[in-house]
Amino acid sequence: MNKKTGTEISSLGEFGLIDRLTARLEKRNATTLKAAGDDAAVIDMGESVMLLSTDMMTEGIDFDLSYFPLKHLGYKAIVRGINDIIAMNAKAEQVVVALGVSAKITVEALDALYEGMEFACKEYGVDLVGGDTTASLNGLTISITAVGRAKKETVVYRSGAKEHDLICITSNLGAAYMGLHLLEREKRVLSGVNNPEPQFEGYDYLLERYLKPRARVNIINALSEEGITPTSMIDLSDGLASDLRQICKSSECGARIYLERIPIARQTSQLAEEMHIDPVIAALNGGEDHELLFTVPLSMQEKVMQLGLVDIIGHITRPEAGVVLVTPDGEGIALKAQAFDR
Repeated sequence: MNKKTGTEISSLGEFGLIDRLTARLEKRNATTLKAAGDDAAVIDMGESVMLLSTDMMTEGIDFDLSYFPLKHLGYKAIVRGINDIIAMNAKAEQVVVALGVSAKITVEALDALYEGMEFACKEYGVDLVGGDTTASLNGLTISITAVGRAKKETVVYRSGAKEHDLICITSNLGAAYMGLHLLEREKRVLSGVNNPEPQFEGYDYLLERYLKPRARVNIINALSEEGITPTSMIDLSDGLASDLRQICKSSECGARIYLERIPIARQTSQLAEEMHIDPVIAALNGGEDHELLFTVPLSMQEKVMQLGLVDIIGHITRPEAGVVLVTPDGEGIALKAQAFDR
């Protein structure tokens, strides 16, 4: 076989690759209000808009069936899909599921997978309306296409952040990352052991955050009830550093976030110390939190704080200031996105 030539994907990074592939795409229909570059595409439907997003999960990259219960996997697949709609300040209404299935996957396994999907759909008021199934040579692949609806004026994009806006997140960060590390550690330690008994005691919260994340519909509803419309928003799936940079890129702005304001759960810090991992790195770069990162005008600070559901971790600055993490001693550290390694 000839040696591979050309540009390595890792040299571009995940978002650089997306930018390169989508730069050539032209918008040919007036009904396409937003194409690539946000959590979901936005299609004009007259009095309202339709939102479309697609999310793919691949065995061996996004999940490991040796420790990921199939019911939980089905639930998480739906949550990952509809969170992109929620991050546009909209409600998901339908999902379509496509599966690539290898011979090792049994019918009973797929029953369990769909049971978890239906549980999530019921919990979040979403209909699973169809899809496709095909053979695969390499395990299980799951693709979720989510459909949502909203009023044009209530849709929130990544591109609306303005100088002095407050930067908010909806929960603690890094827990899902540490939950994954816990599962991977026990898999390594117990490899080849008969009747293995993994040591998960005291870390139930971390496992739940990784195996069964929640869609933050409650936050969208709470903001709406208080008359708060974010100026920008994104699903926190790739880590705080990467996703904040995406907002800043789209909004042509900078940002300052403060280390002491980033919420990190006790279990996250405890396991990170046990495994010699910096919990701040887990919070900044771990990903898979599936919380919401959004900005609001400074004038909304009191309203946001009264919700009791949101942490304010910084503010938007001019673009030349860059994206900076401020340590307790006042030092500013430039935040960089992780390389594309999946």
